[in-house]
Amino acid sequence: MDRESIEYDVVIVGGGPSGLASACKLKQLNPNLSVCLLEKGSEIGSHILSGAVFEPKTLFDLFPEDAKDCPTLKTKVAKDELFWLTGENKSIKVPSWLMPKSLHNKGNYIISLGELCQWISEKAMELGVDIFPGFPAQSYIKDESGRVIGISTGDMGIDKEGNQKGTYTPGMDILAKQTIFAEGARGHLGKQLIKEFNLDEGKTPQHFAIGFKEVWEVENDMYSAGDVVHTMGWPLNEGTTGGGFLYHFDNNRIAVGLIVDLNYTNPSHSPFQEFQQFKKHPKIKQFLESGKRVSYGARAITKGGINSLVKMDFNGGMIIGCDAGTLNPSKIKGSHCALQSGILAAEYINKILSEEICEFDDLFKSSALYNELYKSRNFSAAMHKFGFYIGAAYNFIESNIFRNSLPVTIKDEQRDCDSLNLNNPLYSKEYPAPDNVLSFDITSSLFLSGTNHEEDQPVHLKLTDPSIPLNRNKELFDEPAQRYCPAGVYEIVDKEGEDYFQINAQNCLHCKTCDIKDPSQNINWVPPEGGGGPNYIGM
Repeated sequence: MDRESIEYDVVIVGGGPSGLASACKLKQLNPNLSVCLLEKGSEIGSHILSGAVFEPKTLFDLFPEDAKDCPTLKTKVAKDELFWLTGENKSIKVPSWLMPKSLHNKGNYIISLGELCQWISEKAMELGVDIFPGFPAQSYIKDESGRVIGISTGDMGIDKEGNQKGTYTPGMDILAKQTIFAEGARGHLGKQLIKEFNLDEGKTPQHFAIGFKEVWEVENDMYSAGDVVHTMGWPLNEGTTGGGFLYHFDNNRIAVGLIVDLNYTNPSHSPFQEFQQFKKHPKIKQFLESGKRVSYGARAITKGGINSLVKMDFNGGMIIGCDAGTLNPSKIKGSHCALQSGILAAEYINKILSEEICEFDDLFKSSALYNELYKSRNFSAAMHKFGFYIGAAYNFIESNIFRNSLPVTIKDEQRDCDSLNLNNPLYSKEYPAPDNVLSFDITSSLFLSGTNHEEDQPVHLKLTDPSIPLNRNKELFDEPAQRYCPAGVYEIVDKEGEDYFQINAQNCLHCKTCDIKDPSQNINWVPPEGGGGPNYIGM
């Protein structure tokens, strides 16, 4: 069968907050524009995972009449607390005046970002946007001059050997005057665009964390809708930075999670296991006891800040949101920033399509988004360069005392994939077996993520050199993919008396951690057949 093609004024890749905001704003600015949005998940919101404490101002700016009735905005933050977990059973409450100003959440809401994206998608369709879930963009198309002119979706109905099955359907070329890439953290096309168009020139390497989240239904006196708890310290130890959160939202639900920076140094470190231990701390355990875990997920978080933010415009399109790196690391928030970047992209592209002379850099640098990201430029780098204690002290001084006005820019030039020390039995970590009350194994956790892939399809985790996991990574780092993956995708198993590197691609949560952390940069994540992956409900 021949591939079909269709033309739009603008095609958007990704149904998260940035892509949806772009789609809506474009149609608000010019209802005559034809706009198409593709989402690789089975439906809008199925691949969306975030804490999430949400700053609503940008949403109200985008939908001044409708946002007040958004059903997702129903739990306002009532109380903020920050605890320093000093040990397995110890903690110190940080006084409010010592808390970084960025962690004060007055006026914010505790939400499900997936549910918010579903609501925005309904508004987009009302405005006339064509939305196609279950259609991942496999590649971008360029013309003879090198300008991006659209994307190609993947063929469906291909078996593991690359043969066409009875269900085979060819992909489609979607051509556009402008293409917006809003794939989220470590987007596979964004990664290629950044390299090809040199969008990261003059920037520090992007930095990432892996964020874990579970939703629990609880019935105890500790539940209080609107309460927000953040933690620092235990179980993350020397060489590992990050922090925990616990958010009380509606219907007796609590979101609990741990964020682990991917610049950690110990190759035997398991972020998934650290999260399981985190829930056992008395300060966290008291909220979850007698509760029921109802969902689980994990996702990479782009957190390099403005020092790592790539140039967002290129010949034929834009890269926005977490695909570009717009998250504010000091607030641990990216949703409102993603919305702002989407709105800016729409305003710029509308001017371009109207043949109005405009430079995106001018538009961006005069925006509230730039101002916010610039003020927090040192947050992640200080923690990475100076370690937890000195980094936290520096960030407090800069934020709370000098109001982010210090004429200093701290940069972290080391890639997350280069931070691992060589494997050393002296620093190996052993984790206790799950108790199936507060801590669980990966298999039962995956079940709660709703993850599903068609088994007889090409493996979407590509090894540049299949020999590296056993011949290099195992010897130097005891193959850390066995531990940094939150879904049990990578295993070393015995096969006829020899080690074999097994990829359980059907388990993949699409978190992109392997693509980021692999010390040999040998793993390339590409989209599986449309609709595959997690199915996050209320996350």
